[in-house]
Amino acid sequence: MKLSLTKQILIGVALGIAIGHYAPEFGTSIGWIRDIFIHLIKLIIAPLVFATVVVGIAGGGGKHIGRMGLKAGIYFEVVTTLALVVGLLVVNLVQPGAGVVLSGDPGSIASIAATQPKSIIETILHIFPTSIIDAMAKGDVLQIVTFSVIFALALSAIGERARPMVEWCDTLAQTMFKFTNIVMMFAPIGIGAAMAATIGHQGVEILTSLGLLIGSLYGALIIFVVLVFGAVVAITRIPLVPFLRAIREPFTLAFVTTSSESALPMAMERMEAFGVPKRIVGFVMPAGYTFNLDGTTLHLSMASVFVMQAMAATVPGFTFGIEQQIMMMLTLMITSKGVAAVPRASLVILLATLSSFLPGDLQKYGPIAVAMIFGVDEFMDMARTSVNLMGNCLACIVVARWEGEFDESMARQYGSTPLSE
Repeated sequence: MKLSLTKQILIGVALGIAIGHYAPEFGTSIGWIRDIFIHLIKLIIAPLVFATVVVGIAGGGGKHIGRMGLKAGIYFEVVTTLALVVGLLVVNLVQPGAGVVLSGDPGSIASIAATQPKSIIETILHIFPTSIIDAMAKGDVLQIVTFSVIFALALSAIGERARPMVEWCDTLAQTMFKFTNIVMMFAPIGIGAAMAATIGHQGVEILTSLGLLIGSLYGALIIFVVLVFGAVVAITRIPLVPFLRAIREPFTLAFVTTSSESALPMAMERMEAFGVPKRIVGFVMPAGYTFNLDGTTLHLSMASVFVMQAMAATVPGFTFGIEQQIMMMLTLMITSKGVAAVPRASLVILLATLSSFLPGDLQKYGPIAVAMIFGVDEFMDMARTSVNLMGNCLACIVVARWEGEFDESMARQYGSTPLSE
């Protein structure tokens, strides 16, 4: 039987869950297979982003870059704000932190507590690399995009003499897409190993200890996807079924590996095949990985209020009203922009935000609460990472439609070519 890649991945996921549950030690021991797969995917990102951005801008899109960036920025801010609002509403309705008593030692959270999120100034400064080689070595997508945009504008300025370089970048981009296809042949094995390692390390039982928080996060993300993303799809007249078909494999990849980066090359390829111009995909998708993290911002809003609800159950007389919650959401709208390039980024931002809102004598509970969430963070990371990926794919299409360059006929025909399999 010839199985599509999607079916192969689903089989890999099912086998991984079974191995992790029934043979946890073996499941944990094969985590290195997952690491090989993720390393190969990350290897693609720097040359692919560089090549697609340069070709898109130097090939004729340079004069539109400012306008496109403004439109993308407006869309990013509106959608991430709605994510915060949805998270705030759900966490107040479900009350997952009510009755949770904070006690014990923060333990494993010590290294996260020592990591500081970037301030607004530091985030802006971080955009501009001191060395493109260093940025590529670290896989810093935003810095690669910045260099690529300026490099492409310089190529546009020298005119016809730049044609050989543009053609070389176009060849590099096509080569990296083929490279991606080769690596994805290994995807079912790599993803199966990732799931086996996750279940083997954490155990299915851990889901019961904070099940209400996990369930409410998944529920909130579903509500967000249906209402917000659904409204965007309806307003911009995006063919829904072909869109879901286009993102199903990168979405699954992001979900299982808990890494948006691992799905970036495939997502970019699928958006181009879906009718979004290369220059828009090359600019919006990488930029969205810093400024359009819908799943992460929704999780932050829920996790922060969850902690405050647990504080109320732990400390008699402690209250945290809706006015304070709104102030916290406004803070998160700013601090969440510093998520990029920070290990366990959402936990870092959460801990820093809690430190700003907890009274001095209650500061000790912040690390304890975050340590509690840390235990199940990997399971929540699956959901928020895949929604981040979906949101950035959608953003590419929205900006393309806004620019009047979305090829709807290609979108509607998506699925009739071998690429979708």
